[in-house]
Amino acid sequence: MSKSDLTHFPRHLIFAGALVSGVLLALALHMLGQRLGLDLGGLWRSDLGEFMPARAALAWWLVATAGFAGGYFTATLMHHAAAGQIPPRMRQFLIAIGVLVLAAAGQAASAPSAGPTTPGVVTGLAALLLGAAMAFCGAHFALRRN
Repeated sequence: MSKSDLTHFPRHLIFAGALVSGVLLALALHMLGQRLGLDLGGLWRSDLGEFMPARAALAWWLVATAGFAGGYFTATLMHHAAAGQIPPRMRQFLIAIGVLVLAAAGQAASAPSAGPTTPGVVTGLAALLLGAAMAFCGAHFALRRN
């Protein structure tokens, strides 16, 4: 089977799937990070004596990396899935990992919040926007490579 005989999903569908997947992964890791004490809002707190809290920087990097990786790998997988190039065991493994991450995030989100509501909403929106931007970049690089 030559490369021209392979079927492909439309680019817009791949971008949409990659964005949704990257944003969900970024938000899931944001919620899990909050339970572990990694707060995105730590950069704006003035009551801390440190210049930049390492936990806040780690939280930003974690959310950005999750969004980029989610977008990149989803776009790559969707690009190869239409041609049937993903083995069934790999597909089942990826589905299981996705379900476990989202279930852990749901459990973390269901617990009562320790912080005030307004900063929680602002950091949630920041995680959403950062995850969306990085998922778009990941999908763009994955599709550009293929």
